[in-house]
Amino acid sequence: MKNTYEIFIDNDTYDAERAFYGLMRAAVNNCTFAGPADGESVLKECREIRVENCNFSLRYPLWHVEKFDLINSGMDEKTRAALWYCKNGNISGCNLSGIKALRECKSVILNNCNIVSPEFGWRCKNIKLHDIKAVSEYFMFESKNLVLDGVDFTGKYSFQYTKDVKINDCDFTTKDAFWHSKNVTVKNTLLKGEYLGWYSDGLTLINCTISGTQPLCYCKNLRLINCRMENCDLSFEYSDVNADIIGNVLSVKNPKSGKITADGVGEIIFAENNIPCKGKVFIR
Repeated sequence: MKNTYEIFIDNDTYDAERAFYGLMRAAVNNCTFAGPADGESVLKECREIRVENCNFSLRYPLWHVEKFDLINSGMDEKTRAALWYCKNGNISGCNLSGIKALRECKSVILNNCNIVSPEFGWRCKNIKLHDIKAVSEYFMFESKNLVLDGVDFTGKYSFQYTKDVKINDCDFTTKDAFWHSKNVTVKNTLLKGEYLGWYSDGLTLINCTISGTQPLCYCKNLRLINCRMENCDLSFEYSDVNADIIGNVLSVKNPKSGKITADGVGEIIFAENNIPCKGKVFIR
């Protein structure tokens, strides 16, 4: 953000309710937001602010903030719902803790951050995450227009109901990822967990390694290009799929339509079902 600051706040501690409500064109440096007053919403409704080398231990610190930089700062487990309804921001070199740390935000870039926050990133739009380590549940739930690069994620139920997502060079250990997602492309990524991608529409996996039971069932417009599948059983049940798989798959069950090509398949199962299943399985 261009340096046009008119107010400079440095080297102090604040714990009052709405301590800097509506602050504009300000740089806040080396400050601590904590104390016995336990005030909420210290930087609510602020515009054009730069917050650097600060520590937060109060609830709801940044709500309805626009045009902001949050740099090399920490938010501990007491910063419940830390950033909500914020727009046009950059978050860099930060530790973000506390439940619901980012929600209903738009056009925010996160770079080189550590995130430990249940229910992180719900219903956000135009979010970019680069070089991130994250632990969460229901990560990025119902968010749209996401770009992730170099994200190391551990948790459960990630990317449910997301739309228009691009992921590259990531490492995910997660359960029930991408359920009901639409138009998601994942490249060069490790996907470890159970029940990957159920009910997704337009999920494309390129140069990925997938492991875990019962992946990619009930999918529409599913594509796998040059992917590996490890310890994957009962795969592709009731899915419309076009898959090119390197190596072996433990088992494929009832693919609804399309073509699955692999170096080997331990078991091909066409069991009794309520949906006509005409998918083809080819062994190289």
